[in-house]
Amino acid sequence: MNADYRRYAFASFSAVPPPAPAVVDTVVFDLGGVLIDWNPRHLYRTLFDDEGRMERFLAEVCSPTWNDAQDRGRDWREAVEGLSATFPDERARIAAFDARWPETLGGALDGTVALLDALRREAGVRLFALTNWSQSKFPLARERFDFLQWFEGIVVSGEEGMAKPDAAIFERTRQRFGLEPARTLFIDDAPRNVEAARALGWQAVRFESPTQLADALRAYGLLAR
Repeated sequence: MNADYRRYAFASFSAVPPPAPAVVDTVVFDLGGVLIDWNPRHLYRTLFDDEGRMERFLAEVCSPTWNDAQDRGRDWREAVEGLSATFPDERARIAAFDARWPETLGGALDGTVALLDALRREAGVRLFALTNWSQSKFPLARERFDFLQWFEGIVVSGEEGMAKPDAAIFERTRQRFGLEPARTLFIDDAPRNVEAARALGWQAVRFESPTQLADALRAYGLLAR
């Protein structure tokens, strides 16, 4: 899952990439922020009556860095107990991140799911996902979102003990599925992950909106104009 909570200062990326130097035969999607509306604010707006206090809590207590450790495989019980020891007055709200985690899911991003459907029906490409997501929470997403079955395979960071933007998880994905980077298009909403993929020779597009992504896919010849 995307651990930046939608608050990182995104760098500027071109909405439509230059023509691909090789034919793309594989597309790898990020999930959180691209196909699934994951955001802890969906939960914490029910626990705070002040937006500013909530934002401070998500920046300083249940922070992106703290959540990233779960995405890299740390056990949730360990995570909650360790953070509660540091912030004992916030124990209940910290524990809610684990116990009420399904409430951080806002639903599918239907416009992007429609593009995924078009790719599987029309483009004749292999489809995979590479996501930063905790091992214990990802089964909850599998149960809720039927479109996850459309992927030939999904690499989940928490199952691997590594996460984007580490080069190692891209390499593991490449090896596991037999991908050729120059013929693989990676789609992610976090600039640092897009940069990491490009540095490894992958084609890569930063997701900004379904409309922008549709234009990018057409530029790669994957959707009809």
